[in-house]
Amino acid sequence: MTQTQSAQTEKECIFCRILAREIPSEILHRDEHCFVIRDIAPVAPVHLLVIPIQHYIHAEFISSGAAPDVEATLGHLMSVAREMAKREGIFESGYRMAVNQGPDSGQSVDHLHLHVLGGRVLAHEG
Repeated sequence: MTQTQSAQTEKECIFCRILAREIPSEILHRDEHCFVIRDIAPVAPVHLLVIPIQHYIHAEFISSGAAPDVEATLGHLMSVAREMAKREGIFESGYRMAVNQGPDSGQSVDHLHLHVLGGRVLAHEG
């Protein structure tokens, strides 16, 4: 499987369709590498998704060498997550960043994305 192949093609991917403005959603941040939206099924008072514009499926492509720019992209996602935590008022109290990889993790969209969770005391996981 290549970095852009999956059960969901880019044309079927909900995140790609949001980015193309085929599906309405408030984009809280957008730059040349990523965009940020609120999760439609939040599990915390603040639940954001930081999504790379490039349609990567999993972070595994970092170590495989299939996409050398993914490492820089992941670093950028984390920087944007930090800035969004500040904007959302959860930076000082603490927040969680999580990336789900594959069906056992709960990944429901085949497009790499970083969850930013906060706004309350979160249950211990990991």
